[in-house]
Amino acid sequence: MKVLVTGGVRSGKSRHAEALLGDGPATYVAPGPTTAEDPDPDWAERVAAHRARRPAGWTTLESRDLAAALATPGPVIVDCLGTWLSAVVDAAALWEAPGAQVHAHVDALLVDAVAALTAAAGPVVLVTNEVGLGVVPSHRSGRLFRDLLGTGNQRLAAACDEVHLVVAGRVLRL
Repeated sequence: MKVLVTGGVRSGKSRHAEALLGDGPATYVAPGPTTAEDPDPDWAERVAAHRARRPAGWTTLESRDLAAALATPGPVIVDCLGTWLSAVVDAAALWEAPGAQVHAHVDALLVDAVAALTAAAGPVVLVTNEVGLGVVPSHRSGRLFRDLLGTGNQRLAAACDEVHLVVAGRVLRL
């Protein structure tokens, strides 16, 4: 089972994704902005809140290496691809780079992620924001984020068995 769960902010998509994996052991991947050298208290608080509501047998992995995270044995949930995207572009200091350079960087990461997703033996649930429905700032980096995440969502959805859209806690299987 490979599922992409998408929806707006606070739509219930993370809770739905977690429910798909049930209570057994799983790896929860938090692909955020932090590293051991550069901690972020807001991100740590978000990860802690998610950890507190998940089953006790779940392991948390904080990593921006999406391909390696998807290669983790057993059930894996990645929450969320929007955070991953902003973190990898930020870590590479590419927000102000020419659009083609940013797209090439993210495309290379997505090729690796799709390959790892396709090869994953266990269940994988990816959580992402649906940028086509969300409010995206009209400045350059907002448009760039929307374009990159929208393209990434499409590529990862193509490698999944199912796509679920969550709106106000209600799930539509696409």
